[in-house]
Amino acid sequence: MTRATTVRAVLAAAVLLVSVLITLTMSPRLGLDLQGGTRMVLQAKDSDTAKADRESTDRTLEVLRQRIDSLGVAEPTLTRSGEDRIIVELPDVQDPRKAAEIIGRTAQLSFHAIQGPDSGDERRAEAGPTLPDEQGRALDLGPARLSGAGVKDATAAFDAQQGAGWTVSLDFHKQAGRDWTRLTGEAACHPVQDDRRRVAIVLDEQIISSPQVSPSVGCNAGLPSGSTQITGSFSADEARELALLIKGGALPLPVEIVEQRTVGPTLGAAAIDASARAALIGAAATALFITVVYRLFGALAAVALAAYGLISYAALVALGVTLTLPGLAGFVLAIGMAVDANVLVFERAREEHAQHPGRSLRSSLTAGFRNAWSAVADSNVTTLIAAGLLFFLGSGPVKGFGVTLAIGVIASMFSALVIARALTEIAAGSRFVSDYRGVNGIAFPGRVRTWLTRRDPRLMRFPGRWLMVSTALVAVAVLGIVVRGVNLGVEFTGGRLVEYSTSRPVDVERARTALAGAGFGDAEVTTAGAGDISVRTGELDNDGEHALRAALAAEGGTTTKVRDELIGPSLGDELRRNALIALGIAVLVQLAYLAVRFRWTFAVASVGALVHDVIILVGAFAWLGRTVDGIFLAALLTVIGYSVNDSVVVFDRVRELWAKARRVPLATIADRAVLQTVPRTVNTGMGALFILVALAVLGGDSLADFALALLIGMCVGTYSSVLTAVPAALVLERSSKAPPPARKRSPGRRSGTKAARRDPLDNGARV
Repeated sequence: MTRATTVRAVLAAAVLLVSVLITLTMSPRLGLDLQGGTRMVLQAKDSDTAKADRESTDRTLEVLRQRIDSLGVAEPTLTRSGEDRIIVELPDVQDPRKAAEIIGRTAQLSFHAIQGPDSGDERRAEAGPTLPDEQGRALDLGPARLSGAGVKDATAAFDAQQGAGWTVSLDFHKQAGRDWTRLTGEAACHPVQDDRRRVAIVLDEQIISSPQVSPSVGCNAGLPSGSTQITGSFSADEARELALLIKGGALPLPVEIVEQRTVGPTLGAAAIDASARAALIGAAATALFITVVYRLFGALAAVALAAYGLISYAALVALGVTLTLPGLAGFVLAIGMAVDANVLVFERAREEHAQHPGRSLRSSLTAGFRNAWSAVADSNVTTLIAAGLLFFLGSGPVKGFGVTLAIGVIASMFSALVIARALTEIAAGSRFVSDYRGVNGIAFPGRVRTWLTRRDPRLMRFPGRWLMVSTALVAVAVLGIVVRGVNLGVEFTGGRLVEYSTSRPVDVERARTALAGAGFGDAEVTTAGAGDISVRTGELDNDGEHALRAALAAEGGTTTKVRDELIGPSLGDELRRNALIALGIAVLVQLAYLAVRFRWTFAVASVGALVHDVIILVGAFAWLGRTVDGIFLAALLTVIGYSVNDSVVVFDRVRELWAKARRVPLATIADRAVLQTVPRTVNTGMGALFILVALAVLGGDSLADFALALLIGMCVGTYSSVLTAVPAALVLERSSKAPPPARKRSPGRRSGTKAARRDPLDNGARV
């Protein structure tokens, strides 16, 4: 075993040991779509006294945190997003109506003197508002004397000794306490039962309490800060809510709920189980396939694949990445993509062994790793670019998918280039493996390669024909977009999408009739998985959703909310705009990267094939009537990375062969490159196909569209990388005056000398 192999083996063992320790000692952080709960996105708005900037939004967040902590929600999460958005995650909160009512109270909390019953004088509006009290009587209020910012604490307690029942005790900051004493002292100068002896506490332009100053308080004496109690016929819940609203005080900025998602815990548990089954079955099928194709080395690659799963999972846990449903799907998908690097290496090793029959198995394997490196690096960089765009331009679960995909790509490279290489090099050093050619899987060229070599099809003889086929496919896709239209999800259009599970089966027509009778005639009603009912409406608040659920319950009995998504129209416009920006940037970044790494003709051809794939995928979803939402965007950007990945492998081989035979016609070179890379494309595609089919069949409705988009994209991307990108490059090269690529200098050749460095496994002896 060489020193390099020893280093790789030790490094692999160390990383695996750390991964095992992390897996055994730390738990994953599950997103709300996996553990159940509610996620809200609040948009801060400018007020008369403050601008919605980073600092004021942070102050608003702290007030909200105080309010939510008082709700008793276990482990709530509040984070600022950008300059003026706040993301609130409430685990196990299935009915967000109460939470939204409390945390969404946005107006300034203020304390007013009451000037008497409504006088009907419109000219007194500048003195103070006229608002109804708790009994509905309209009262004229004076100007605000102090704000909620002066409230230090407010607590609800049961007063058993005085017999006052539930009370709310107030405590003010120093200056506010003096203002409170002055306000209650002025109110105490009026007779008992006079409205003017009361003090109005106003929140969100509503009087939430208007207590009367106790008869024991003298005129101008007032109530001290620490001994103020509000008494009344409060229930325990009413007292706690009043204390919460007063203690929460005023938000520095008004906020608006622009997005709200609720997922039932049963849906999350089902998604985890389905994804786990898909991962196990898909990974097992992939491991079996690669073992059949590459024999012993394939089995060792399958071991490295298991190590990849362990490493990437440990990385997710150690970094504290929130694992969402799309992220879980990305983790499963990356298992199939992790095979790609091994396939590239093994196919190059097969070529080396076929071209140099006398070379040792270990030398062929080393040459395979060396020659496949550029294609592995370029293809993974393009996928990382797509993952980065998902993270920076996506939102919510799409960000989690981007992070998971990026971690998966990095872990797959480590498993292929370190773990798999160490295992295969150790095995290649065995005399048994070297002597028995049928065992190792590299000594034979493979059935696909043998069949292609025997048939020798000239695919690139007429490149224009393939471009005509691609143009026809794009035309069909565009026709679907124009005729059928793109079914944009609530995430892009704004509105509300709610999914319910009923105890009695309810067909769509009965549900639609029941909702129309309740005033929801415009609601779109469809069936979801397992007989559930999905309802999509325009703008609908939480009270409206409650009425909608009650209408369904009248037909279906006990009705449980399984999923709830509310997107404000402004956020829907922004997400739609960001989706287009993400696609545009993805195209430009891929074009720039490929232009630097390859020729401009190759770059334009690859990006043309990429656009071809995007249009066909969107058109396919239009013809099928499937929803285009944020999860579809994640799949689309992944397809972009996959498509460019395939094109990079083909053009990398074109560049290599062309540099070695600069006088040979490019069409002939392209034919050779395509035939040499097709075995890799087929084997890699099969590995990803097992995973995606498992996700589509076993992943449940929540992952069906995601898996379908990737299946279509993978098939179209495989086709376009060979029969769209390469023909387009051949056509573009006709007008290009750039010379063929220069031949790469041998890794062991030094400038100014002609002697190549000897292979370290070659002792130099000759007979």
